Amino acid sequence: CAGADAWLGGIGDAIGRGWDRTREAVGSAVDRTREAVQGAGDMYRAYSDMRESNWRNSDKYFHARGNYDAANRGPGGRWAAEVISDAREGYQGALSGHGEEDTRADQEANRWGRNGGDPNRYRPRGLPNRYR
Repeated sequence: CAGADAWLGGIGDAIGRGWDRTREAVGSAVDRTREAVQGAGDMYRAYSDMRESNWRNSDKYFHARGNYDAANRGPGGRWAAEVISDAREGYQGALSGHGEEDTRADQEANRWGRNGGDPNRYRPRGLPNRYR
């Protein structure tokens, strides 16, 4: 019966390891989802601040800032920033009448922020400190 006990113990260990991996995977999915939702909030906040400020030549700063803040949430935030930025630029490029050059410049600012670049690179002179 010692062989049976060892065999059953091995199955129990395997089941335990399987549950551990499942718990880790679910926890990771929850984390990514939370990051994505928070990152989408960061993107919305940057957009809202841009509209509120109505500051000339500030759009690249707000693009970079939204992407920067969202990506700093983690992989889920970075994913949300990329999806939202690509959708926004796809719309702008196709329907809004903004030129292709403007879309390219916006995407450059998006990538800059998403890759950890300081958004202040694009900050226009005189923009109130409230929009940091």
